[in-house]
Amino acid sequence: MEDRRMDWKTLLAYITGSVDQELLLRNEYLMTENRILRDQITGRVRLSDGERKALAEIGQKLGKKALEEVAKIVKPGTILGWHRALVAQKFDGSKRRKAPGRPTIDQELEALVVRMAQENRSWSYDRIVGALANLGYTIWKEFIRMHLDVLVATDFFTAEVWTLSGLVTYYVLFFIHLSSRKVHIAGMTPHPSQAWMMQVARNVTMADWGFLESGQYLIHDRDGKYCPTFQQIIDTAGVTRVPLPPRSPNLNAYAERWVRSVKEECLAWVILFGEASLRHVLTQYVEHFHHERNHQGKGNVLLFPAVSPGTARQSPMQCRERLGGLLKYYTCEAA
Repeated sequence: MEDRRMDWKTLLAYITGSVDQELLLRNEYLMTENRILRDQITGRVRLSDGERKALAEIGQKLGKKALEEVAKIVKPGTILGWHRALVAQKFDGSKRRKAPGRPTIDQELEALVVRMAQENRSWSYDRIVGALANLGYTIWKEFIRMHLDVLVATDFFTAEVWTLSGLVTYYVLFFIHLSSRKVHIAGMTPHPSQAWMMQVARNVTMADWGFLESGQYLIHDRDGKYCPTFQQIIDTAGVTRVPLPPRSPNLNAYAERWVRSVKEECLAWVILFGEASLRHVLTQYVEHFHHERNHQGKGNVLLFPAVSPGTARQSPMQCRERLGGLLKYYTCEAA
């Protein structure tokens, strides 16, 4: 009986190896045949949208290194570009857009600003803002400047993640302290339900280690995901919410700028497989953002440097890398 079991194991291993070897030979034959046919074609091969989509879906699974070996019709970078185009098409809402732009400024306020400027030619912007404040009007830029140290902004952004069920949209909720630019990733999920938002609110308002503190102001838009229960938990914690007018992303400029940074410097250059990969990439970028990236809006310095920038270094320069070299930081290590 023992010999028969060994025979079955040996036979199974032989069959598996034979199948793998046959697949390798088939792939090698197809690659050789494809290369020969491509060399005989002169000019550019034109593909339909459906053919581009098919290559993009298969190519993203192979990755750039494998594509460099097998792709002959187009360059690997082109196939990955098609993948990004597929993601962009998924969120193309131009056909459903009713009216461009954000709501206009109140006509009464606009007329008052123009009147003050015309009647007082020597007044600067700040002088007009102060005069409006005397009349009970608050200009957003002035509000930001006066409360910068206690202002926190929050927003969502999306990331496309490949899963077993296909391309899935993940919603990432983050908070950013306006004065220090410190960023906190509160969570990520394909389904930001009310229960999920409640738990996030509890986490960020937790005493001693929560990101939000009593006495702060929280800027957020009117997205329905900020449900009444979420708002109630924030209010109970002593944080004053500042809901923004509809269609006014410019009023949440600090948060919008961070979204642009993380997408242009990181997410646009990777293809994500599963939630764990998204979490890893964002964790690495936040660490880079805090400790290794210079910020022009903060005097072109590091936000939270690991060592004093004025300390003299005698050792050679070293390059630190994150995410396979996508994020780089140059430093001189202590001797």
